[in-house]
Amino acid sequence: MSSSPDPAFEPAERLLYAGRWVALVRGQVIAQGATRQEALLTARQFRPKDRLELQYMSEFPIQLPLLDRVRQTLPPGLPVYLVGGLVRDFLLGRMSHDLDFAVPSGALPLARKLADALGGAYFPLDPSTDTARIVLKHPDGSRDILDFAGFRGDSLESDLRGRDFTLNAIAIDLHSGQMFDPLGGVADLRAKRLRACAETAFADDPLRILRAVRQAAAFGFQIELQTRQWMKVAVPLLSKTSPERQRDELFQMLAGPRPDACILALDVLGALSVVLPELSALKGVTQSPPHVHDVWTHTLAVLRHLEGILATLAPQHDENAANADLFNGLLALRLGRYRQQLGEHLGFHLHPERSARALLFFAALYHDIEKPNTRTVEENGRIRFLEHEERGALTALKRGIALRLCNDELDRLRLLIRHHMRFHFHAAQAEQGHKPTRKAIYRFFHDTGEAGVSLILLALADRRATYDHTLTQDQWAASLDVARAFLEAYYEQAEQVIHPPRLLTGDDLINE
Repeated sequence: MSSSPDPAFEPAERLLYAGRWVALVRGQVIAQGATRQEALLTARQFRPKDRLELQYMSEFPIQLPLLDRVRQTLPPGLPVYLVGGLVRDFLLGRMSHDLDFAVPSGALPLARKLADALGGAYFPLDPSTDTARIVLKHPDGSRDILDFAGFRGDSLESDLRGRDFTLNAIAIDLHSGQMFDPLGGVADLRAKRLRACAETAFADDPLRILRAVRQAAAFGFQIELQTRQWMKVAVPLLSKTSPERQRDELFQMLAGPRPDACILALDVLGALSVVLPELSALKGVTQSPPHVHDVWTHTLAVLRHLEGILATLAPQHDENAANADLFNGLLALRLGRYRQQLGEHLGFHLHPERSARALLFFAALYHDIEKPNTRTVEENGRIRFLEHEERGALTALKRGIALRLCNDELDRLRLLIRHHMRFHFHAAQAEQGHKPTRKAIYRFFHDTGEAGVSLILLALADRRATYDHTLTQDQWAASLDVARAFLEAYYEQAEQVIHPPRLLTGDDLINE
């Protein structure tokens, strides 16, 4: 018998046995107790001959400096529970900087007291529901958010049962470290299953339909069948949710993993026609070669390829994944030198809560939105969509206004859709051996500004989706050569190409 200094426990086990002794056989817990002796005696009843290891589990298993500061500042004896995303992310082995706390009552005065002690800003979110927030800003520009809320119900269990999904309905006593999981959230996490806490979950807040799709994609989970059925029933109620809340969920969804699958899932549920009604008209709108898909399938493919392109060009990227695919390998070879600059560009926030990356995916979703209304068929059978980019910019702008995007976002959205065809002209020219001129590059960025960088990424995804499996290596290389020339001018030759010195005029001489 020995004491193991560092057994490899899963996060869930650390929570289950917090503050207790455990007995292990070959790394597996077979007994536990309040004391070392209790754990030992219980283990001997089941495994009298096995070699046992005993280990004390720390009372609070989530090691986070900010959480330790909160625990040290709390009044003794006051029931406070850590709930929601941090607990879930800890169990999934992820990092989180947003902390949610539940208390029986008095969340506002508690949050105010803690804000003073921690040196943070206090915001009473909704006194009628006893919710408040603390924002801690750091010198590097990052921030931590701590939300406090009184129980929704008369007990912790009733509060947890009123939440959205079981994976978010797990609580930890901030004093003892004891875990409360009345709905089996840990089991659902292990099974990679997203399950609603109750049948009324989506009727109580229809926006949870969007959240379910987003979180399932983010965590790689399957939505449970019964939960999907409840979601479909509640879809008509989505129209009653505010545009701002719809926007926030949609933009988080588009900026997260598998945006194409999320949009398709919303469509299958019937929710897409409620929140983004213009998209339904894209289905079945056929196109001439080189397009291989109708407009709807093409749009989903653009989202998919855009995600892959951004992953390959991300500052933190999987080198093996990039080299495993010929087209991504060429992409990394030609444009990989701009990873840092592209990361900064996409990470820039035109609005404090929404990044340029999220807006780029929204533009990709709407880039061909007016093709159904501009489609014509010529005598030779060629299908054309004249001025679909100009009209599409206006349609996307209307949707952006409806979703309460800020003016900077609306300007960027308009530019991305209005000019999304320009790159394709230069790519086609490059296939014939004609490189873009300095004058053409100057005009491109003169008309698009910073949005031109996003526009290049969108155009590359558009090109991949247009040809899809018929795209040749030479065609892709030509597109990448154009992108390289434009990015090189923007990031390395800006003073010569993008902002050239103004020529001296007669007026300048007269005014000297």
